[in-house]
Parts: sequence; structure tokens; C-alpha cells
Amino acid sequence: MSLPAQADRPNWELTLTVSTADQTHELAAALANALEAGDLVVLSGELGAGKTTFTQGLGEGLGVRAGIISPTFVLVRIHPNLPDGPRPGGPDLVHVDAYRLGSASEIDDIDLENTMDSSVTVVEWGLGRVEHLSESRLEVDLHRAIGLQAPETAAGTPGPGTAASANPASGTLDFETEDDDEPRTIVMRGFGPRWSARPALGGIPEGSA
Repeated sequence: MSLPAQADRPNWELTLTVSTADQTHELAAALANALEAGDLVVLSGELGAGKTTFTQGLGEGLGVRAGIISPTFVLVRIHPNLPDGPRPGGPDLVHVDAYRLGSASEIDDIDLENTMDSSVTVVEWGLGRVEHLSESRLEVDLHRAIGLQAPETAAGTPGPGTAASANPASGTLDFETEDDDEPRTIVMRGFGPRWSARPALGGIPEGSA
């Protein structure tokens, strides 16, 4: 699907800072109140920046089945809406890891179109891969205060914004775990007609969370 040129320009940008993983979680839960079936959320940020924590907050706010984990070894995981949750009858959450996918065509191979209309689709590492799925999208970039060396991809080039540390004994890279004590900067951008206006975040002011 070919998107209009304005889909490449954000309608707005919102920058927030958080100090703990709990605040990241709470911010995402507040954002979930503005999400509905058909929404596409693209998460970016180095490993350990808080993408999975953010997705867990979205899941709590949407009222989907618990158990959201980093999708490192699973391309797609569907979390169904809970009939006894805070939003019964609401959308499911589809959690996608696009880190190992090299192109938009590989995204097409996992048939996200089949669940897009009934779900909120959250894609980690999705920039440059999923924009064709919808004329509107919400981009969320998470940045740690301290970024470490990026590991190499299979092609031998640094991975996109990945935090890792070298293990001299094994010659491999050990991925960093999320550090609750490090502040994060979270930047949200809205693209397309669905996100012509910034979502309400329950009174959270710009610049803090």
C-alpha cells in the first residue's frame, strides 16, 4: 500500500522524562486509554531502554492477558483482551519483534494484516519496516541516559541503537538488562489522520511523567 507524503511527517511530537521502570509502565498504561483497534505503535530504543516495560504498561491499560515478555525469540505474540479486565470487549494486543526482519516484505510474510483491524499492534524495531501497514502510526522512542556499544548484526554492522557489553571470555556480546534507576527520555510522534491530535495522558504534563 502506498502512503500519502504527509504520512512521513509527524503531526506533533511530545517529549517526556521518566526516572523508573514503574513510571515507564504507568505512562504506557495512560496512553493505552487512547488506543483502539487498528492502531499501530512502533517502538524504538536500544536494548534495555524499556520497550518491553512500555508494552507491559500498554497491555495493562488495554486489559489484555498478562505475560508480555521481550519478544526476542518469538516474532509475534497475541495477548487477547480479558472479559473481566478494565476494557472488556476491547482490542487484543499483538506484540511483534522486527529486529531480525530485514525488510517490509518480511513483515508481510507474517500476515499482520489478519489481526490489524481487531488489535492494537505494537512493533519493536519496526522503523523502516511497518509504515506501509497503516496510513497512521504512533512512534515511541525510548532513550537511556547512558548508551553502550551496539552489537553487530549478522551482516557485521552495528545493530540499530542496541545496548550491549562485550564478554572477553566468550568473545560474544551480553545484552544489558533494563535498569530501573536510569532515567529515560520518551519521545512520541503521531503520524497520519488517526493521530492528528496528541492523545490525552491522564494529566501527565509535557516534559515529565
